[in-house]
Amino acid sequence: MNTTQISVSIQPLPNRALLATALGNDVRWQILKELSGGEPRMVMELAKIIGCSRDAASKQLAVLRRAGAVVQGRGRLYSIPKQYLPQPGQPVVDFGHCLLRLDAGG
Repeated sequence: MNTTQISVSIQPLPNRALLATALGNDVRWQILKELSGGEPRMVMELAKIIGCSRDAASKQLAVLRRAGAVVQGRGRLYSIPKQYLPQPGQPVVDFGHCLLRLDAGG
């Protein structure tokens, strides 16, 4: 019998307390909305899209990273882990204990 093993990396759920704090900031919300499209982005690119400085975007990404909402990959690219994106290309993020519709509201 021939068996094939598939290795899957499972990301733990983000810390609820840190995530709740992270979501209370409009710049971080905008970053998540931009990253919810599924494409990794560099800090400079996010800063330009959102309209803030590179340093400000970097600080906000650090908060999101500590909360487990985003990961930093090769080449300083930030992204939302794929398992949190139930509808790739849509502004929806499912962190397990909360579902964000990033296009809703002001």
